[in-house]
Amino acid sequence: MSVSKYLILTSKTLIVIVGPTAVGKTSFSIQLAKKLKCEIISADSRQFYKEISIGTAKPSNYELNQVKHHFIDSLSIHDNYSAGQFEEDALKCVTSLFQQYNCAILVGGSGMYVDAVCSGIDEIPSNSSVRAQLNKEFNEHGILPLQKELEQKDPTHFKSMDIQNPNRLIRALEVCRHTGNTYTSYRKNKPKKRPFSILKIGLHLDKEKLHENISNRVDTMLNQGLLREINKLEEYQNLNALNTVGYKELFKYKNNLCSLEAAITDIKKNTVKFAKRQMTWFKKDESVHWFNADNLKSIQKFIEKKIN
Repeated sequence: MSVSKYLILTSKTLIVIVGPTAVGKTSFSIQLAKKLKCEIISADSRQFYKEISIGTAKPSNYELNQVKHHFIDSLSIHDNYSAGQFEEDALKCVTSLFQQYNCAILVGGSGMYVDAVCSGIDEIPSNSSVRAQLNKEFNEHGILPLQKELEQKDPTHFKSMDIQNPNRLIRALEVCRHTGNTYTSYRKNKPKKRPFSILKIGLHLDKEKLHENISNRVDTMLNQGLLREINKLEEYQNLNALNTVGYKELFKYKNNLCSLEAAITDIKKNTVKFAKRQMTWFKKDESVHWFNADNLKSIQKFIEKKIN
């Protein structure tokens, strides 16, 4: 990035809205973007995929028409996409938006994708054929063999990561098998400096209220036709993009492995677990300013004070 462009961007602010699923990030970011007259960049890694909408709680068409969003419906479930690629694409988008606006809003619950934009991620080797083999092994034998292999090859990373996330396991093992080195050895954790200001806002709710929101959201998804969406995707259920809460449980039902009632219960239970993991990730970032999601006016005032 040239010096002149750097100087232009130093007065610009990327407002980052994070928090667990069902906390209200989408509605607040749209309200804020309308107030600040700017655009939104999605950092929800599942909302990128155009084939899955109901189960990913994408903004409605009405909401999308209120404020321009970037990266929603930008990929197919058949595409391979990484946080590293998102870092490159999102920074180009941010730079372009800052030619027109003084601020932009990055919103989403995918912590790795948020971090990629705000502080960068380490350049870690990849190998598509190794990854394809690992995906095949996961589909045939499940997650347990992958967990055991990573625990043996990279115990440090194994202890610090979400070992229930097959995508993360596969990525770490891809590096181990491809290079013969640990995934940990490539992680330098040195944040990259960005040529713009970053203001991070975290939304939270009392546990009971969040769990109620999650339960209501799942019920709404079903009423909106989540099962019909699942029917269209059944032949692709082994794709990584569909190894997602809300989809994997209903595929079990479609495969006669459980009742519909049990699948719905599991969706709600697993979404609560996912929200907890999201909060664990974001709480590690001391630069996040946390607010109760019920106090939207005070959050908006805080942001306006910070950027003016």
